[in-house]
Amino acid sequence: MSRKGNCWDNAVAESFFKSLKTELIYGNKLITKEKMELEIFEYIEIWYNKKRRHGTLHYKTIEEFNNQNKIYQNIA
Repeated sequence: MSRKGNCWDNAVAESFFKSLKTELIYGNKLITKEKMELEIFEYIEIWYNKKRRHGTLHYKTIEEFNNQNKIYQNIA
């Protein structure tokens, strides 16, 4: 594979899918495909993006990180 930071480094994606599986899917009872799609959508859009803090973003939520970058873009 390649070194850290190159386009072949998929550690962030692997971390996301590990979190998704352990926090949502494992231990969840068997439900319909449509219900699982809704659960995954809610997990990503409501919990993962807006409330869950990420170590790679210095323990900020994705929303906080994006807002911080918008502030810096307006200053420049």
